Amino acid sequence: MGEKRHDDEKIITDSHHDLLATVLGSKEAALDSMLYSYKHGFSGFAAKITESQAQKIAELPGVVRVIPNSFHKLHTTRSWDYLGLSSHSSPTNLLHDSNMGDGIIIGLLDTGIWPESEIFNDDGLGPIPSRWKGICETGEQFNSTHCNRKLIGARWFIKGFLADYGQPFNTTEDPDYLSPRDILGHGTHTSSIAGGSFVANASYKGIGLGTVRGGAPRARLVMYKVCWSVLGGICASADMLKAFDEAIHDGVDVLSVSLGSNIPFFSDIDDSDGITTSSFHAVTKGITVVCSGGNEGPFSQTVGNTSPWVLTVAASTIDRSFPTPITLGDGRIILGQAMFVGKEIGFTGLVYPEGSGLNPTSAGLCESLSLNGTSVAGKVVLCFTSMVRRMAPTRASTAVKAAGGVGVIVAKNPTNAIAACDNDFPCIQVDTALGTQILYYIRSQRSPKVKLSPSKTLVGKPVSTKVAYFSSRGPSSIAPAILKPDIAAPGVSILAASSPFDPSMDGGFAFHSGTSMAAPHVAGIVALIKSLHPDWSPAAIKSALVTTAWTVDPSGVPIFANGAPQKLADSFDFGGGLVNPNRAADPGLIYDMGTPDYIHYLCSMGYNDSSISKLTENSTVCPSKRPSILDVNLPSITVPSLRNSTTITRTVTNVGPVNSVYTAKINPPLGIIGIIPVVAVAGNGGPYAATSSECTDESGVHAPNLSSRYASGQLGAHALATAVGSFNIRDVSYKGVLPSRGSCK
Repeated sequence: MGEKRHDDEKIITDSHHDLLATVLGSKEAALDSMLYSYKHGFSGFAAKITESQAQKIAELPGVVRVIPNSFHKLHTTRSWDYLGLSSHSSPTNLLHDSNMGDGIIIGLLDTGIWPESEIFNDDGLGPIPSRWKGICETGEQFNSTHCNRKLIGARWFIKGFLADYGQPFNTTEDPDYLSPRDILGHGTHTSSIAGGSFVANASYKGIGLGTVRGGAPRARLVMYKVCWSVLGGICASADMLKAFDEAIHDGVDVLSVSLGSNIPFFSDIDDSDGITTSSFHAVTKGITVVCSGGNEGPFSQTVGNTSPWVLTVAASTIDRSFPTPITLGDGRIILGQAMFVGKEIGFTGLVYPEGSGLNPTSAGLCESLSLNGTSVAGKVVLCFTSMVRRMAPTRASTAVKAAGGVGVIVAKNPTNAIAACDNDFPCIQVDTALGTQILYYIRSQRSPKVKLSPSKTLVGKPVSTKVAYFSSRGPSSIAPAILKPDIAAPGVSILAASSPFDPSMDGGFAFHSGTSMAAPHVAGIVALIKSLHPDWSPAAIKSALVTTAWTVDPSGVPIFANGAPQKLADSFDFGGGLVNPNRAADPGLIYDMGTPDYIHYLCSMGYNDSSISKLTENSTVCPSKRPSILDVNLPSITVPSLRNSTTITRTVTNVGPVNSVYTAKINPPLGIIGIIPVVAVAGNGGPYAATSSECTDESGVHAPNLSSRYASGQLGAHALATAVGSFNIRDVSYKGVLPSRGSCK
């Protein structure tokens, strides 16, 4: 891909055909080989060719690079009230001030959409925005009548996927629709979270009962189907590039992308990524791109989608849980967590599969239960697991049910992410300590008994907020000096619309967890802010969100990060913190950025001039002295190695009242003294004199692991808070503590 040299789309496409024909021998062969012509945000094409043909194309004049196709994967109600965006309380919150996002267009790259879902009704919506240039593309069981004033457009892209899949698609094992229609439910779920309309009395079999809606219920939605039902959802980079290209043309304001690649990640300038380079072009056109951070937590350096021009989202819980009473035969009641909505299981036998031999506990492992020597029929089974994914409860419930059991209690490290088991089979999760209490009860009784009661819904202060166990953590493995993730949002047990083919769906709605669910929460909030501040750049919106986020939950309780062990959440868990929509609407000061700032970043990363020029579509020559990555004007400060005196510069812009006076405060990292200007006066809408900090680490002592090799602090003014971190990514074998001496000035 490269720079657009014409505005005439036909000339661009013809030039692509001509170039391909010089290698394939004819225009007809070029037309047959061509999959996509990218002509809106950038110039390039996708074609099915051999390796030798690719080499010949790479040698042609004017060709910047030839890259292979690659694949990405999916990153898989109370949340809006929890975030302060209630539709029935304060008339002055962001939801009402922005007219619920009316007129803003949210695009999503995902698995498609189920247009018949009630949540995509267009009741009360006005005409489609006149700037909209997109289409409602027809296909299998999908036509233009499936779009309305809510779902204003839908497209599907499969050529890149089919080119590399290499076998027949749409088989019995992996059914899908060759259209924008969603069979997996993921795209329907994310779309309804971002901009779904109001639906009263929604629930999953009575659990989580309430009114479901999206973050921007009056915004318009567009689906770009790029993922297909193979291996849980596979998305080809060639298809994603084309979707971004069309979205730029169509006129979307926000793009929500709950997708990502595997570790190791592609670089910022590698078109193989499908997201990074395409999102750059979208952002330079004024489109905010919101991406999920990934579900590879709680391990450090696993966060994806880390380019500074995108908003990267971590997943958190909300103040809702589903307590499920477990009553033991001696009268003790233990509260587990489940989505059990079946009939109560009255007092019945309770067993734990005791093993023998050299590994006696192996029989009671949830993921490999051995029930041959245990009478299970009509009883509830207790098992233990150290696994955090859904595999263990699923396997345990399947094995117990097949053996005639009536329920399973799964003792595991708490992760908050729960889901219903098949056919309302009771599978209740408890933490390992509670599981051990139950085990001791079983061993103390000749005939242990248990009663399992249906789950309830609990909301409010008793339930604290946590960063989800699965949510990928920073620092970035590509650029540790760029703080990622940027922000956290609800992504655990989120009730939203889904496809009828989703096995977890009931009555049109399903609970799902993942950073895939967190990203559209932020996309919906971005739509509200864009409606209120239409002239704000993507960087301004990102800054407003990051600098005003909660570092404690809305009730004032500290936010923890689930892991082993659980700890207080920090910047590498949740970026600036938990998204706070109402404060983001009035941040006072922002850290704005444009293309020159992103070029500063790219040069600081050491990318060569030709690669940067190709990405930016303008001739770029980096300074002979590489600029400091620490001076990229981000709403965060991260110093990967604070060994010597370091100066850090930021420029802020006032978006508050004219001639506002801001008092600067600093809460520096542990062991570091910060000195910054005390008072600053800012005119309206213009950049204010940069804040510079000179920091020195005098101790030279390093901590032993990533979780303890940094300290966090804040630099604040008005409602602005800049996350400040210092850590060291070298000398990991050294033992010690964080610097105890140092200075900033």
